[in-house]
Amino acid sequence: MGYAVKEMFLTLQGEGVRTGRRAVFLRFTGCNLWTGREQDRERAVCRFCDTDFVGTDGENGGKFASAAVLAEQVAHLWGEGIEERYVVLTGGEPMLQVDDALIDALHGAGFEIAIESNGTLPAHPGIDWVCISPKAGSEVVQRSGDELKLVWPQPEEPLPGQGFEDMGDWDFTHFLLQPLDDPAGKDHRQACVDRILAHPRWRLSLQTHKLLGLK
Repeated sequence: MGYAVKEMFLTLQGEGVRTGRRAVFLRFTGCNLWTGREQDRERAVCRFCDTDFVGTDGENGGKFASAAVLAEQVAHLWGEGIEERYVVLTGGEPMLQVDDALIDALHGAGFEIAIESNGTLPAHPGIDWVCISPKAGSEVVQRSGDELKLVWPQPEEPLPGQGFEDMGDWDFTHFLLQPLDDPAGKDHRQACVDRILAHPRWRLSLQTHKLLGLK
């Protein structure tokens, strides 16, 4: 199958447990919780997304006819050396496009593969690092992985059994709260701090790439 990619770039991981790690970000087009168009935001399940994932016109974006061609471009962006090769599959919702062929091609090129997903679709079993960021009002089926990264607070109410207290029972190694980035950001940061002080299993995740001026 072919792949529609919004953009690809070499950067540092900006969020979560692996903050600061060198990585190629591979951003796929499309999402199942929002079209990405502003006129549809108020009707979307996820209304606070701050990412452009529409079209294939971003940096190194395009339509790739095969997994081999896409993996070759990822390797080109990484540059020389095969040590610690790391690619982050993101979107939109990457699991709309990720398949066996792509996982095999990226592994064949020496990459450790991470994914950042909303969890509404099962993560591919070949992915090495699974980060799930649940969105209130969506049906999360991927309730296990390496990181649960919850943007907080969220304006929508969670579905029964998927509230903050329930998520503490999901099967993740790391539980992270990340302040919602909007004009009330200072209040949201304090809300996250207060939650973590009351629930020590959780840790704070900040969007350091924005602080550093990175993509």
